[in-house]
Amino acid sequence: MAKAENRYVQIIDNIFQKLYRKGAIEVPFERSDIVETAGQLGIQLPKNVGDIVYSFRYRAALPKTITNKAKEGHEWIIRPAGRARYKFVLTKAATFIPNAMLAKTKIPEATPGLVSQYAFEDEQALLAKIRYNRLVDIFTGAVCYSLQNHFRTTVSGIGQVETDEIYVGVDKQGVHYVFPVQAKGKADRIGVVQIEQDFAVCAEKFPQAVARPLAAQFIDDETIVLLEFTRTDDGVRIAAEKHYHLVPPDDLSAAEIEEYRTRSS
Repeated sequence: MAKAENRYVQIIDNIFQKLYRKGAIEVPFERSDIVETAGQLGIQLPKNVGDIVYSFRYRAALPKTITNKAKEGHEWIIRPAGRARYKFVLTKAATFIPNAMLAKTKIPEATPGLVSQYAFEDEQALLAKIRYNRLVDIFTGAVCYSLQNHFRTTVSGIGQVETDEIYVGVDKQGVHYVFPVQAKGKADRIGVVQIEQDFAVCAEKFPQAVARPLAAQFIDDETIVLLEFTRTDDGVRIAAEKHYHLVPPDDLSAAEIEEYRTRSS
């Protein structure tokens, strides 16, 4: 993996340095630039060429040779710009990091043991635990249903996008909501690009419902962070955050239940 990341760094940095002009806030490039650059550097490409861009959008930080060209309080991100097209964009710093100081709320674990035993990946285990423990319902205050996982579609001006899971919900007033959920492993970053895409997906595919994009991430094997996002004049920002600690039912004391009741009132 380290070798792959090093190859990816060489390719993405070479593309940026070749196309960047001083003062630019956008640097467009295409998938063909990746192929051409890899050939010039003598680097063997992965079978999925798009994994290079995906890596820097969601898993790894861009190299310092790129980030050093961002002015204070800003960062470079990679946005999709159509089919096989991308662009480096200078934007206000917007990598979302869970608040380590936030109190945890204990929830009786309802995930079937067999599901936990056979879950393959962090992200799949995370989505399963969210589903079986009704955490989207608890977090949002709406009655929610999983509509589809690994939801892939094409959005105008962006190209193909994927959301880990889509929930739909309704509240006591009868308002309909759509909750796209991005699931992240412990080492992954929650970046602004996917949340922007989720807002775009909701606007184009679910215009009749209120869009409330969410992100989920494990803090540890039994603690899940849920974040809700909103759009402001300063861009996408966190609207709400909760940390849910899944525990056996007998690990939730009467005193803790009373504390939660008092907290809610």
